[in-house]
Amino acid sequence: MRLFIAEKPSLGRAIADVLPKPHQKGEGYIQVGNGDYVSWCIGHLLEQAQPDVYDPAYKQWKLEHLPIIPSQWQLVPKANTKKQLSVLRKLIKQADHIIHAGDPDREGQILVDEVINFIGIPATKRSTIQRCLISDLNPNSVRKSLASLRDNKDFIPLATSALARARADWLYGINMSRVCSIQGRKAGYQGVLSVGRVQTPLLGLVVRRDLEIEHFVSKPYYEVFALLETQKGEQFRAKWQPSEACQPYQDEEGRVISKKLAENVVKRITDQPGLITAATNKRKQQAAPLPYNLSALQIDAAKRYGLNAQQVLNTCQDLYEKHKLITYPRSDCRYLPKEHLIQINTVTAAISHVCETLRTATNEADLSLKSKAWNDKKVEAHHAIIPTERKLDPSRLAKSELQIYELIAKQYLAQFYPAWQYDDRKIEVEISGGKFVATARQTVDLGWKKLFIKNNEKTSDKLNNQNNLNEQGSEIKEGETTYDQETQQKLPNLKKGDIVQCLQGELAERMTQPPKPFTDATLLSAMTGIARFVKDPEIKKILRETDGLGTEATRAGIIELLFKRQFLTRQGKQIRSTETGRQLIESLPEVATTPDMTAHWESQLTSISNKETSYQRFMEPMTNTLHQLIMQVNVKAFEPLKGKGQAAKKKTKRSNTKARYGHSNHNKKRG
Repeated sequence: MRLFIAEKPSLGRAIADVLPKPHQKGEGYIQVGNGDYVSWCIGHLLEQAQPDVYDPAYKQWKLEHLPIIPSQWQLVPKANTKKQLSVLRKLIKQADHIIHAGDPDREGQILVDEVINFIGIPATKRSTIQRCLISDLNPNSVRKSLASLRDNKDFIPLATSALARARADWLYGINMSRVCSIQGRKAGYQGVLSVGRVQTPLLGLVVRRDLEIEHFVSKPYYEVFALLETQKGEQFRAKWQPSEACQPYQDEEGRVISKKLAENVVKRITDQPGLITAATNKRKQQAAPLPYNLSALQIDAAKRYGLNAQQVLNTCQDLYEKHKLITYPRSDCRYLPKEHLIQINTVTAAISHVCETLRTATNEADLSLKSKAWNDKKVEAHHAIIPTERKLDPSRLAKSELQIYELIAKQYLAQFYPAWQYDDRKIEVEISGGKFVATARQTVDLGWKKLFIKNNEKTSDKLNNQNNLNEQGSEIKEGETTYDQETQQKLPNLKKGDIVQCLQGELAERMTQPPKPFTDATLLSAMTGIARFVKDPEIKKILRETDGLGTEATRAGIIELLFKRQFLTRQGKQIRSTETGRQLIESLPEVATTPDMTAHWESQLTSISNKETSYQRFMEPMTNTLHQLIMQVNVKAFEPLKGKGQAAKKKTKRSNTKARYGHSNHNKKRG
């Protein structure tokens, strides 16, 4: 008989639903009509053994024990899922053929593989294991996946990458959390100070941002604008571009900091003629944004609806497992396989049924268009998050489920809309020897942007609102007066050699602004675009091609973990560091608090998945640096926390449980 092993019960039921009837449900399995069985894990059934399993002496936290490095790694059954492990043990022994149906990602691969390895099977049976990749729980998609089984040996590198990640996180989290907690107690801190190779650099980002804000000293700078008039009486503004001779009067950002210089320019240009030295009008276009991966969806949902990363992930899981309205949500890919093009009629019909507000958008979509999203070369284990073909009464969905579904559906529909077309206009003017530039962007055809304009906007305002941006790309707030609005002005038709008159020079005094505190959206954006915060140019270069800090499946949990451990706190929509979080960062060597190390890890783990490096080449350097990192922890940094941490101590009273450590929880129940 064949045994299908799914990652979780919902996937197991979806597989059984397309297999021969009648079905006989048992405790932890389903037997189908042809004698095959479907069973499942419940997230991870096994977990990394705690230190005292290797040596009872490790129950006590002592510096002389560190670093703790197992010579022979051990997995142990999780207490609350031992019964399901016993079910699988019996079925695996009985099965003639095993089909691995874990989720289509790194963790989904190792989750089932580790159970098979733990139970143990003959080499001949192992060589016949097949892999089933399911991204959509609807029957037609499941049938298609079952008809396209692959050899599980093809995914050994993916499993090896997951194994390396789990063990490295254990080593780093266990050892660094113990040394910080021990040193913290010496300084009088009454609690556990957990450290992790992803959570701690993330905390470091927030701490450094908060300190930068607190220590920021605002300074004035100056901009000069020329109010110009053509011979036809048309008016527009152009901004002064300081020459190289002005560099001594500029800051490192190129802003003029000498008011006297700016005032002098204003006087020189007022009532003076200007010569048009260049006038360009370039027609440009921008294709629709790609369909969502999880991080992009979380960022947009935070901006649009104020939902945090974990709320979005939980909602997506319900839309995927419970309602079967979207494809696999933990995806890191934003592309789609070309074979999905055959579903576009049924998917768009489903969107129109589930989301009434998108019926007009669906009807206006041009399904003959094919965006760059359809690219087989960009799709690996899973593809972008898109709606499925399933129709469901929208009254059965919660408000947040409808909101997330609509975001996903809009992004999908955008693939069937033409490009946004606009004219970028630029006029360069010479006035009294100085260079002034006026720019404007005018929408010609909204294209896909029609989907993202609010319903209550007047049609006549739609085109103008597309250009309502300041120089930083931010929306200009109502009532705000700024000369940066010249970017949205309508420029007159001028050509090189034309003469204009400067009616007056205008001085704009600005104040430098501190960086803004992180929010859910910007913190997620920082994690996905972590290259911006990495110092090493080589790693920065690599990271531009990788997934950033953490993975699609773990980012939400990591952020929430920092709140639970009272290292971060919320102030409205802002995310700020606590005193405990700050002192923890101060106590650690810089390499532990910046993204460089963990970014390098992710790069190496990806290389393992791609067969470009080995498990040993990743693990050996990491274990060799543990001694050095442990010695560099600064105990004096904990002194301001003396007498604090009692609440944390009570919450983590059970000693030596994995909840006390900072490593990413390899064994956390998924889904």
